[in-house]
Amino acid sequence: MNLNGLGVALITPFTQQDEIDELALSQLTERVINEGVDYIVALGTTAETPTLTDEEKKRVLSIVAEANGKRVPLVLGMGSNATKSLCTELKQIDTRRFDAVLSVTPFYNKPSQQGLIAHYTAVASASPLPLILYNVPSRTGVNMTPETVLELAHSTSQIIGVKEACGDYAQIDALTLHAPDGFSVLSGDDATAIPSILNGANGVISVVGQGMIDHTVTAVKLALQKNEDALGLHHALLPMIDLIFEQGNPSGIKALLSKQSDILPNVRLPLMPATSDLVARIGEELQKLRSITV
Repeated sequence: MNLNGLGVALITPFTQQDEIDELALSQLTERVINEGVDYIVALGTTAETPTLTDEEKKRVLSIVAEANGKRVPLVLGMGSNATKSLCTELKQIDTRRFDAVLSVTPFYNKPSQQGLIAHYTAVASASPLPLILYNVPSRTGVNMTPETVLELAHSTSQIIGVKEACGDYAQIDALTLHAPDGFSVLSGDDATAIPSILNGANGVISVVGQGMIDHTVTAVKLALQKNEDALGLHHALLPMIDLIFEQGNPSGIKALLSKQSDILPNVRLPLMPATSDLVARIGEELQKLRSITV
């Protein structure tokens, strides 16, 4: 199983009636696969997972899995700040449609580094699928240090990688320098992804990648080849990346997708759709990027 290269964290499209737009989700899945992404992450942060009911989560997974048809690896987002509950849930999942689990650090209760090690050791033991750690301190309130990640990486082959979204080059460097063979260091931050890959990271789990697929696919491939031309595309994409995160994720990426398809820019409370001003600026930047041949 190869979870390097470009993974995309899919949105959950909604209808005007605030229901899951099943056709739009299926079409988006088909589109990203056809245009060259290496794997898909379902029910991540970008999917607005905390706002989905249990039945809606099951439906999202079913739609994405059916559209995928095992063509690319499918990663399932599953995280909790209650270790026992997460372990129970992991033991009950149907593994036939998925290839790995992406699990965010426990949020809000701010565990120590030893608490993180104990949490992920228990989760890895309970999980029937390989586990990718997910560090995003801006959302969870806790930073998982490189030392903690590396201790976990060396402790069990069940833990196969980390999505590192701290945005700190030094922290990513520490991981790429000392990670065991076969352990994937994946950027979780579009703004630093290409420089991180050029400096040794194995890929990125991207948000912008589902909106600017051709540009992102090409940039990641070039970066993995250590081709400095990747930086040109990276710099071209940076203004769009800044725009789609300006008012929160996934409000911005949904606004971008609404410019390219039938996907509506709707999000669920407590999030709000991108403002008309931001939508207009995203549209202007999209026109600029369309003029760049990749």
